[in-house]
Amino acid sequence: MPTPVRKAVIPAAGLGTRVLPATKVVPKEMLPIVDTPAIQYAVEECAGAGVHDILIVTGRGKRAIEDHFDRNPELEAELEAKGKTAELEAVRRPTEIARVHAVRQLAPLGLGHAVSVARQHVGDEPFCVLLPDELMVDATPLRALLAAFAATGSSVIGVTEVAPELISSYGAAAVEPGPEPGVLRVTGVVEKPAPEEAPSNLALVGRYVFTPAIFDALDRITPGAGGELQLTDAIVLLLAEAPLHAVVITEGRFDTGNRLDYLKANIELALRRPDLAPALKPWLAEVVARDQP
Repeated sequence: MPTPVRKAVIPAAGLGTRVLPATKVVPKEMLPIVDTPAIQYAVEECAGAGVHDILIVTGRGKRAIEDHFDRNPELEAELEAKGKTAELEAVRRPTEIARVHAVRQLAPLGLGHAVSVARQHVGDEPFCVLLPDELMVDATPLRALLAAFAATGSSVIGVTEVAPELISSYGAAAVEPGPEPGVLRVTGVVEKPAPEEAPSNLALVGRYVFTPAIFDALDRITPGAGGELQLTDAIVLLLAEAPLHAVVITEGRFDTGNRLDYLKANIELALRRPDLAPALKPWLAEVVARDQP
């Protein structure tokens, strides 16, 4: 029986260049989805899957992320004095979801390096990694990855089907049937392949459960383009030495670094809100009808 997964790492040190100018001074992870910063959804996802010890890897200019998960006594006192109970609960909620820690990646050396920064916090335990750009509407995918890890004892990656012409923007996984229903065995990983060279249209989508062996693999990779250490390169090394499995994520995923997906995520999650959906649904229907030829 593998050690239970108790810790999560959320890399949040990137510059957010895909959604400039919004991220010129605001961390991309703090951009709101409806009325909640994107990174809070990742923390809620961890807690929803039973993982309550979370390390956020930040960088220069990301202090707002740490502040969001800290108390704000002055604001709380003002809300309490004015009887704004709902707002007070919303402000306190980020501090109550889980035990959130932060550490800085001192230089922008890539996703692989950001994960390696978590080594001291994680120790000799399995852990999950969530890329906050990849927003999941609930914890179902992460729970599936954790169940696959519990069943196999090996590292597990989340993958999803993308259009073949889009696979060059992702890492692509070669797979075969796995040991459990819903679990695939990974036989290879290729970073951003040309469509005609891709082993499949299954793209890696920012949800991972790793054994601590990933840290040794990260120590052995060399910088790639731009001098960055790529997590995919470490996964390739890990695969050469140990089994690796995958779980297909079929729905509820949005790439919030993509402008269209960001808008879709806002609409999808607003439609799940009882305070917003009754007015939003007819308005959307009206907009769609108005734009019909």
